[in-house]
Amino acid sequence: MMIGFIVWTAIAIAIAVIGIIAGRSKKPSGFFAGVNPPEVNDVEKYNRSVGTLWIVYAILLELFGLPLLLLKQNSAGFIVSILGVVFISIGLGVAYTFILARYRK
Repeated sequence: MMIGFIVWTAIAIAIAVIGIIAGRSKKPSGFFAGVNPPEVNDVEKYNRSVGTLWIVYAILLELFGLPLLLLKQNSAGFIVSILGVVFISIGLGVAYTFILARYRK
């Protein structure tokens, strides 16, 4: 399961890099692929909030990947990782709606 954990970690790192880039951007960062970024009243704070959101998501994603190191293949314990990712993904969308409501013009 080491290879699975390495791939999982690579994805979490890529998401964290997206968060760093979004947080440092001078123009409003887009959140959804293929959608133009919204007009916001404070670009710097909006980008910092979106970047922080992505970094927190990446950290939680990595934490839910730890069972890949500890459990045997085809273990029922992987349901924790699967459900965890589902819930943090829903939380990501909910948190972004609060950010958007706060900074949208």
